[in-house]
Amino acid sequence: MQSDVLAFQEVNDEAALQKVIGKGYDIVFSDRTQERHTEKRFHDINQFTGVAIKHGISWQNMPDVLLDQRSNSKLRFATYVVIQPNSERPIHLLSVHLKARCSGAYKNNRDCRILKQQGERLNQWINEKEVANQAYVILGDFNHNLSYPNDWLWNTLTQSNRAQLATQRTRAECKVRSRKQPNKTHSFRSLIDHIIVSDQIKLSAPKQDVYPSQQVLKHQLSDHCPITAQLY
Repeated sequence: MQSDVLAFQEVNDEAALQKVIGKGYDIVFSDRTQERHTEKRFHDINQFTGVAIKHGISWQNMPDVLLDQRSNSKLRFATYVVIQPNSERPIHLLSVHLKARCSGAYKNNRDCRILKQQGERLNQWINEKEVANQAYVILGDFNHNLSYPNDWLWNTLTQSNRAQLATQRTRAECKVRSRKQPNKTHSFRSLIDHIIVSDQIKLSAPKQDVYPSQQVLKHQLSDHCPITAQLY
């Protein structure tokens, strides 16, 4: 992929990430990795969000956007960086990982209620950026099909703003190993990883980078495929 900027989720540490992307990047992890947030971490494996930025690109780390308001939450810290902060067009970027098990229609259960709260917090952040006339990109695992017509979470995210769903027409082509039949692959019917941009930002059509079937069956790969796009 050779991406200049990579938003990642569910990564435990820098050593693990460098096995994938090499050492040519500055790596920014969620504030949850800091010592002052020891109580916000799990004792064994953690699922941190973050951003990897190719050496030579300027950036500024900002405080995480806490998407989960529950006091005991150990997840949903959105990593926040500003890319090229001293340029004429700095980009405010969030790497997010939202609540799972509410990928479609809204149901009045715990999972959907939590996801809705996270959507409302993101909506607040988006509105703040637009009031300040700041360009923004939100990337990551939304655990939800935002591109469904009149989707409730997309409506929540875009209340009173002009956010654009760059992945509106991105096809879900990712192949993963079947849990019930490990010698076979299957594809998810809808996209739950997305890119949201402000209306000042122009992207090429985002696409999934799909793993070859033989690699899916041979190795223990992610059950998500990366999505890439070119910024104009």
